[in-house]
Amino acid sequence: MTDTGPWWREAVTYEVYLRSFADADGDGLGDLAGARSRLPYLAGLGVDAVWLTPFYPSPDHDGGYDVSDHRAVDPRMGTLAELDGLIADAHRLGLRVVVDLVLNHVSSAHPWFTAARAAGPGAPERDRFHVRPGRGVAGELPPNGWRSIFGGPAWAPFGDGEWYLHLFDIEQPDLRHEHPEVAADAAATLRFWLDRGVDGVRFDAAGSLVKDPAYPELPAGWQAGDPSPYSDRDEVHEIYRRWARQLAAYPGDRLGVAETWGGPEVVGPYLRPDELGQAFAMDPLYWPLRPEPWRAGVDALLAATTRHGRLPAWVHGSHDVSRAAQRWGRDGARAMLLVMLALPGAVYLYAGDELGLPEVALADDEIRDPVFRRSGGQERGRDGARVPLPWTEGPAPYGFGPVGSTPWLPQPAGWGGFSVARQADDPASALALTRAALRLRERCWRGRPAEVAWRDAPPGCLAFRRGADGPTCLVNLGDVAIDPRPYGSVLLASAPVDGPTLPARSAAWLG
Repeated sequence: MTDTGPWWREAVTYEVYLRSFADADGDGLGDLAGARSRLPYLAGLGVDAVWLTPFYPSPDHDGGYDVSDHRAVDPRMGTLAELDGLIADAHRLGLRVVVDLVLNHVSSAHPWFTAARAAGPGAPERDRFHVRPGRGVAGELPPNGWRSIFGGPAWAPFGDGEWYLHLFDIEQPDLRHEHPEVAADAAATLRFWLDRGVDGVRFDAAGSLVKDPAYPELPAGWQAGDPSPYSDRDEVHEIYRRWARQLAAYPGDRLGVAETWGGPEVVGPYLRPDELGQAFAMDPLYWPLRPEPWRAGVDALLAATTRHGRLPAWVHGSHDVSRAAQRWGRDGARAMLLVMLALPGAVYLYAGDELGLPEVALADDEIRDPVFRRSGGQERGRDGARVPLPWTEGPAPYGFGPVGSTPWLPQPAGWGGFSVARQADDPASALALTRAALRLRERCWRGRPAEVAWRDAPPGCLAFRRGADGPTCLVNLGDVAIDPRPYGSVLLASAPVDGPTLPARSAAWLG
């Protein structure tokens, strides 16, 4: 029995962080023309879809996630015609295209917010945003004690006694989706990009679109990740039901995927039959590399998704977290890639993780991420995982842009040692493993039953099948090598199998 469905059900989607992927014009910033030129590489890698991070006009306070026009292309990134060409080329190569929609907030340079800033207290221009009178004699204190996800207070003053909410940077005021103009504009934005032929959309900050209108204080002892009055509220799902109806009106199984942060209880509701096709499973990024949390976590996520007829969307890495090689170690990152590719569901692979890129330690004056500034330097931010990719061994900037150009984030010396060119013909490289795994996955795992059947395994190990007669994925999370032969012959391993032993911190597919 096979498990079939829409194209995205078990797709591998490659996140192109545009600013750091490929720079065609030499201004130091990755762009659409650069990404378009590298599409054959992605097709050759074996992924199913490409997710493009924002390319919209933006002052760039948060890497393009502060959008001033949701239905245009930033001139630094290219043109609408270039985007149309990228989509057409991708489709000719058999790749689907997913774009980011940032609808929780806008840039402080957005016309709506410049009008709200210019208007006085109580003006209708401010009704599109979460605006409240301040506390204190003259409104000099924020309306409540909510904290920004990026650090510091979540409220900023207009200077006239009223304050606006920004769950992220101060330059990213949150929208009120209860406002009819906001709702209509979001629908128009979704329709605009679907009309241009994109195959799916990622809804950024998916759970934050609705806040408790009473703006209550957080309970005593609240910690990040606990239920909050500004995240994953029941009312947010009516918005996704509306957008799901828009997606369903287009041919080709258009995908809606929610950027969710939380466990099964958060992910599951977004996947009800009248809502979205996928919601990110981000929790595994932080599970310890021990069998117990992985076995329990996989079971819980499968239960929460399959009850709605969906499958998990496993996230191996993203621009919002440290590099896989940093989180899990070099060997662990390779092993967990094989595990995720074997599990039921889709997989999201972050650009550069197929090369095993390490996290880069940037100097304070090189960091652009507002998290660093808003946390007073306590948090280094996410730029260490955003350093532009190396395509060639040298000279700098290693094929990211023309020789002599300066990337927007500095690449370390010797960055070319991780390049596509260096790894392309090395059978032991991270790139070779990724290519082999993506091809073998089509034969071994994709379309097999959605259930995971756990097998007995040595201490410190996990072993599972999908279906009674399928291959086995064996992952050794312990500290000593094990014998994989009781599970079959090795089809693919994340590290060299020395005779009858599978090394520690490695995984293998056996059949």
